[in-house]
Amino acid sequence: MLKYIGYFAVGVFIGILAALFGLGGGFLIVPTLNFLGVEIHHAVGTSSAAVVFTSLSSAIAYSRQKRIHYKVGLLLASTAVIGAYIGAWMTSFISAGQLKVIFGAALVVVAIRIYRKKTAEPSEVKLEEVEVNYKLVPVGGFFAGIASGLLGVGGGIINVPFLTYLGLPIHYAVATSSFAIVFTATAGALKHYAMGNVETQWLVLLVPGLIIGAQLGARIAKRTRASSLKKAFAVVMALLALRMILKGLGLPVP
Repeated sequence: MLKYIGYFAVGVFIGILAALFGLGGGFLIVPTLNFLGVEIHHAVGTSSAAVVFTSLSSAIAYSRQKRIHYKVGLLLASTAVIGAYIGAWMTSFISAGQLKVIFGAALVVVAIRIYRKKTAEPSEVKLEEVEVNYKLVPVGGFFAGIASGLLGVGGGIINVPFLTYLGLPIHYAVATSSFAIVFTATAGALKHYAMGNVETQWLVLLVPGLIIGAQLGARIAKRTRASSLKKAFAVVMALLALRMILKGLGLPVP
């Protein structure tokens, strides 16, 4: 019983951070499952499936807060779905070590971009006043989709910094990313399931906690200053990147 409570608690914790940063949760689910003994390709596939539930829960919460830019989210998803399918297919040709190094390198880029980016508080800019270059959105969506299918993340590791680059304040970027990830993760999860990479028993253990945690994370994000959210995001990314790169290089790290 204590073991199952522990898995539920892990799910809640990951769900909170997933909603808080708009990443779907794969950035923590993959290393967590791998740490618990799940082979990296199966960890990526299982994470893709779990992220569907996390992002859906987050999107519902952010929809109630009216922080989702639906046009941008749908444009992201339109090409991300194709990218996710391609990314999942690419895992068949990449070794576990290479996959970990790629995952870590992607997180390093995200951490640097977010830490350096200046952002406004939601109260300073209304969602309908934000100007976005809609022609560029599908481009970012495609690469976010590849990251989703290849790394088992929702695609938010590209979505959030990309959307802030386009001018969305980080709170809106996080919310819109969560919405787009619902579609991206579903595409990647279906491909991974067909490839036999999804461990359904882990989904049963983690998903309830992930859904509840995502609701809590969205509430916390609403009360968090943009500058604090940005810095926390960068720190989490940097720590996870270091661990995954070291693991990929074969070094003994927990």
